[in-house]
Amino acid sequence: MKGFDLHQLRIFVTVMDAGSLTAGAPRAFLSQSAASEQLRKLEERCGQALLHRSKAGVRATPAGERLLAHARRLLAMSEEAWRDVQGQPLAGELRIDVTDYFRPADLAVLLARLGEHYPRLRLRVRIRKSDEVEQAFASGEIDIGLSMRISGPKPATKKAVPGSARPLRRERLHWVGAPGMRRPRSTPLRLLALPDSCSVHRFVVGLLKRRSIPYSVVHEASGVAGLQAALSAGLGIACLNESAMGTGLAALASPHGLPKLPDAQFHLLSGNGQGQDDALASRVAQLLIEHLAT
Repeated sequence: MKGFDLHQLRIFVTVMDAGSLTAGAPRAFLSQSAASEQLRKLEERCGQALLHRSKAGVRATPAGERLLAHARRLLAMSEEAWRDVQGQPLAGELRIDVTDYFRPADLAVLLARLGEHYPRLRLRVRIRKSDEVEQAFASGEIDIGLSMRISGPKPATKKAVPGSARPLRRERLHWVGAPGMRRPRSTPLRLLALPDSCSVHRFVVGLLKRRSIPYSVVHEASGVAGLQAALSAGLGIACLNESAMGTGLAALASPHGLPKLPDAQFHLLSGNGQGQDDALASRVAQLLIEHLAT
């Protein structure tokens, strides 16, 4: 009978998600050599190479991409079958709020993976500003939140990060514009931003005022996608974190005469005990950690 070893498929998926054997092996609770051996056996079973190895990490071959899609479904079905037999199906509704700044292009992929892992799960997902995400979590309106805070001595808000927040990822902030854009020194900075209810907007405006840098907010977008479009059109300059820069945008080349920017810290909010199903939220939060922390 032809088929696959689920243990080998799990290692394959874990390594591909981590981007390297070095990062993936510990997640699979294996040494690097043991994980490599299991991947070799999986390739032997397939009769073809599944991944390319390099100093930069691993990437899937065309055959590996096809198997990766099958492997995710098989592993999700295996877990669902086990839970069903045990009388522990992960089912119900989960309310998730996500900051617009966190890896916007990856949100669809993330939701697809949640659907694969938990087919009985109903998701209510909202893209909101970080302050709104944290307020909704504190009041029990949502089960899981993903928010962003700006590091540094003068944060955009003085409110404390919720105690149940888990640091997830740190990213650089950049002054961003269309490729090749230069900041004119003789005129006020043409600033693009989200509305002033956005913490990044407030931080940037406060920073420019403290440094006595003339500026004018020439365009306000309702979300990061709109901000990316305005930047691509060359309408001005904005402050964005690395994963929100998108294609067709670039960090301003130095020297640009603008203040150095701090990092942005993303936090996962879960486990406040107020959600509809805290056990379900805990499992999904762990999945988010595994897929978003890298």
